Amino acid sequence: MPSDRSTLTRALALTLATLPLAGTARAQSTAPVELDEIVVQGEGGSGTGPVKGYVAKATTAGAKTDLPIEKVPQSVSVMGREEIDARGADKVDEALRYTPGVFTQPFGSDGDTDWLFIRGFQATQSGVYLDGLQSYSYAFGGFLIDSNDLERIETLRGASSVLYGGSNPGGLINMVSKRPTGERIRKIETSINDAGYASLGFDIGDRISDTVAARISGRLAGGDGYTDFEENIRGTVSPSLTIDLSDTTQLTVLANYTHLDGVHNGGSFLPYVGTVVAAPYGYIDRDANFTEPDIDNYDREQGSLGYELEHEFGDGWKATQAARIAYSDVEEASLYAYAYSSPTELARINFAHHSKTFALNTDNRIEGTVDTGPLEHKLLLGLDYRLYDLDQVQASSLGTPISAPNPVYGSPQPAPVPYIDQTLRQQQLGFYAQDQIAFGDGWLATLNGRYDHVWTDAVGTPAYSGDDGQWSGRAGLAYEFDNGLTPYASVSTFFAPVLGANGSGVFLPESGQQYEAGIKYRPDWIDGLFTVSVFDLTKQNVLTGPWNAQTQIGEVNSRGVELEAKVNLTENWKLTASAAVMDVDITQDADAAIIGKTPYVIPETMASAWLDYTFSTGAFEGFTVGGGLRYVGSSWADNENTLKVPDVLLADARIGYSRDNWGIDLNVNNIFDTDYVASCQTAYSCGYGEGRVIKLTGHFSW
Repeated sequence: MPSDRSTLTRALALTLATLPLAGTARAQSTAPVELDEIVVQGEGGSGTGPVKGYVAKATTAGAKTDLPIEKVPQSVSVMGREEIDARGADKVDEALRYTPGVFTQPFGSDGDTDWLFIRGFQATQSGVYLDGLQSYSYAFGGFLIDSNDLERIETLRGASSVLYGGSNPGGLINMVSKRPTGERIRKIETSINDAGYASLGFDIGDRISDTVAARISGRLAGGDGYTDFEENIRGTVSPSLTIDLSDTTQLTVLANYTHLDGVHNGGSFLPYVGTVVAAPYGYIDRDANFTEPDIDNYDREQGSLGYELEHEFGDGWKATQAARIAYSDVEEASLYAYAYSSPTELARINFAHHSKTFALNTDNRIEGTVDTGPLEHKLLLGLDYRLYDLDQVQASSLGTPISAPNPVYGSPQPAPVPYIDQTLRQQQLGFYAQDQIAFGDGWLATLNGRYDHVWTDAVGTPAYSGDDGQWSGRAGLAYEFDNGLTPYASVSTFFAPVLGANGSGVFLPESGQQYEAGIKYRPDWIDGLFTVSVFDLTKQNVLTGPWNAQTQIGEVNSRGVELEAKVNLTENWKLTASAAVMDVDITQDADAAIIGKTPYVIPETMASAWLDYTFSTGAFEGFTVGGGLRYVGSSWADNENTLKVPDVLLADARIGYSRDNWGIDLNVNNIFDTDYVASCQTAYSCGYGEGRVIKLTGHFSW
C-alpha cells in the first residue's frame, strides 16, 4: 500500500492537473445549447443563490451542476433563507423539521450537533455537506455550521455515492453558504428567547470594485438554556470574496471561524422507565440535568478556508475547482445517566474527550454539451479527494449515582480513564462521470458511474489499517410533459466506508442499492413544486453484535413513500406540506430474534404543514401570521420491538410585522409545551423532545 505522503502527493497532483487556470478568451458558440442551461433571472434561478419565497427553481445537489429540480432523478427539497427565518431556526436541524423523510433532533435539543436521520438512516456522520464538499465527522471529531451563515439548505434523498463518494445511503444535506451577490446588503438582527438566550447577527455585503464583491456574516449568541445549569456562548463569522479574474474566470473565497463554550444540556441519556412510562416515583423532570456543573464543560474552536474557481471555455464548456481546509479542536467533560443503580438512583458515567480534526476536500470537474444527432448530451467528468485526520482521546469512569427525583450535586468523581488514544486518518480518491441525455422532445436519461478508493490508517489504541475500492452507479429516466408534469424512475448503488476493525481486518464499506420512482409537477398556473416519490433502499454490510466483537452480516431495508408541496400561492400566501410513510426492517443480523423488526429511534410515519400569510393592504398591512403542525409517529426503544415510544403532534406559530427597512417576529415552537420523548436508543438512553420555545427577533436594514 502506498504511503500517506505519496498518496496525498498523487491526489493533489491530479487535482491541479484537472483545471486549466489560463484566462483564455471566451469562444463564440456556433449553435444554441438547449440542454439544462439555466438563465438566472432574479431570485430562485441559480442552484446556489437566494430562493424566492418557499419555491426554488434549481439545485446543484442532484447533479453537481445547476439543474432544475424536476430534472433530478431523485427526490430533492430546497429551503431558502426566507423559509429558514420563518421557522425562527437557530440550527440546521431546527430548520429541517418540516422536510419529508428527515427526522431531526432524535435525542432532543443539542446545541453542539445537528442530529439527522434520512429515510431511516443516520446522516450525521457522512451525510452532511457544505457547498458540495463533505463535512465528515466521526466520534466527536467534526464541524458545526451555524445556520445564520447559510443561503439555503438542500436535501437530496436517496443513495448519492455516485456523485459524492462514501455517504449516507438515505440521503444527504447540502448547506450552501451565503456568498457575495454584487448587491448592497446591510442587515442587523437581534433575538432573545424566554430562557434568556440572546443573539446579535449581521450580514453585510457590497461591490468593492468592478471586479470584486465582498460579504461578511456572523452571529454572537449566549445565555441560559431550558434545562438546569445549561448555558453557552457561541460566535461565528464568515467572510467571503468573489473576484472576476477575467471575462471567463471567477474566484470565490469562503472562510469561517466558530467558537462555542458552555455547559451541556440535560434531558438526554435517560431510562425508558421514568420518561416514556412512569417509574415508582413518577417521571423524571424534563428540565433536570444529571451532570456535575463544576466539572461539565464544552469548548469548540473551529476554522475553515475554501474557494470555488470557475473557468468558461465557451461552446457550453466549463471547468470548476472547489477546495476547503478545515480544523476543529473540541474538548468536553460531562456526567450522564446510564440506567438505575437503585429504584430511585441513576448510575452515571463520567466522560471526557479531546478531539482535534483536520479535513481537506477538493472537487474538480469539467462539464459541457455535445450533440450526437438526435441526442443532446450534457457531460460531467470529475475527480475529488478527501482527507480526514482525527487525533482523539476518550476517557470514562463510573461516576457516583444520583437521585432521579431529588438530585444532589457536588460529590467527588473518580478521574476518567482513557480507553481510546488514537490518531486516525482516512483518505478517499474518486473519479466520476455523468451524462444527461435529452432526446425525443421531452425524454431525459441520466447515467452516472464512479470509482472510489479509500485508505484507512489508525495508530494507537485501537490500531488498524487497510484499503478498499468500490464502484457505484446511477441510471435515471424522466419525461417532461408540456404541462409541467415530470414522471421519473432511477436505480442507484452506494457505499459508505466504515471505520473500525475486528479479528478479520478493517471493516468493509457498507453498500447497497436503491430503486426510486416518482412524479414532480411544476405547473405554469402557480409558483409551486409538488413531488411524490416511492423508494426501496437496502443497506448491506451493517455492523452487528457487541462493540468488541462486531461482524458485518447485517442488512436493513427501508421502503416507503414521500410527498411534498412547496407553493408561493400568491405574493401573500406561502405553503409547505409534507408526509413520509416508511417500512424499515432489519433483514439480516447475528441476532435472529430481531430479524423483521424495526431499528430503534426511527419513526416510520411523519407529516407536517406550514402556512404563512402577509397582509399587504388595510389596517394590518405589513403583518405576517403563520403556523404549522408537525406529526412524528411512534418509534421503538429497542430492536426487539418490545418498548414503544409514543407518537406526538406539535404546533408552531409565527407573528411578524415588517415596515420599510425594519421588522419584528415572534416565533413560538411547541405552543402547548407538549411533554414528550423524541426517541430512545435502547431502554437506557431516551431523550426528551424540546419544550415550548418563545423567541422574539428584530431586524434592521439600511
